Amino acid sequence: MVDWSQVVQQHGPLVWTTVYRLLRHDADAADCFQRTFLSALVLARTQTIHNWPGLLRRLGTARALESLRQRLRQAHRLRPLLAEVTMSSSTPGPDQSAAVSELGDQLREALAQLDARQAQVFCLICLDGLSYAETADQLGLTVSHVGVLLNRARVGLRERLRGHEPADAGRPEEVEP
Repeated sequence: MVDWSQVVQQHGPLVWTTVYRLLRHDADAADCFQRTFLSALVLARTQTIHNWPGLLRRLGTARALESLRQRLRQAHRLRPLLAEVTMSSSTPGPDQSAAVSELGDQLREALAQLDARQAQVFCLICLDGLSYAETADQLGLTVSHVGVLLNRARVGLRERLRGHEPADAGRPEEVEP
């Protein structure tokens, strides 16, 4: 029998870090946190879990990517409305920190568009800092398959982010008279 309060207490910070790193939104991360532990509960009823951190990191990444995909679908539905609002706005362009934030948003959107396995491998290696071997072990893949998936993820992200430039990149510097 699994003591869930101990599992959540011991591994909760790991799950929160994993999901928040991808979602960057408290409410979405909290929902994803709960869904991660619910998925783990369902799995623990059918099999013995030997590597809780690995399982929870994998489930958290998968749930966060699902949330990103859902957010992306919703954003596409709302895009025409947002275009009208931004056209009528006369606020100045974003500064450098806003450009970085925008790039982060673009990266999360691009991750949501990748194949699920590619996105998981990218997140585990590039965001969580796992090795190829650790990632292969957690996902039940060979190390070489992990390398192939990571390469495909990087190529896909590069293509999706190629056109991204900060909003003020093409604007000439203003010169005072």
